[in-house]
Amino acid sequence: MIKAVNTILYCSKWDDTVRFYRDQLKLPVSFSTDWFVEFSLNAMSRLSIADEKRASIKTSHGKGITLSWEVDRIERAWADVQKNGIAPTLIRKHPWGARFFFLFDPEGHRIEFWGS
Repeated sequence: MIKAVNTILYCSKWDDTVRFYRDQLKLPVSFSTDWFVEFSLNAMSRLSIADEKRASIKTSHGKGITLSWEVDRIERAWADVQKNGIAPTLIRKHPWGARFFFLFDPEGHRIEFWGS
């Protein structure tokens, strides 16, 4: 049985990407080395950023990856990321009713925030 989830993004723009998640998205750091940083998303989910120069896996440059995060209040999430210097898309509505917006990290990974 899976107890926790960690998504690892391998990045060529490692410093910029770490600063983006730490300083702009304000995610708490749970573990850090000089080439790998793990952020806590909630009690059971993590996101890690690895420097491709020190890893055996190289970056995908954001191709084919979307991080999709459900939030409690979509308007507040949108305002928070914009206040922190990030340019999100406008809030839109999926055909199935959920409201969402996107933004991109420095490596090109798309992040979808969605909720009601």
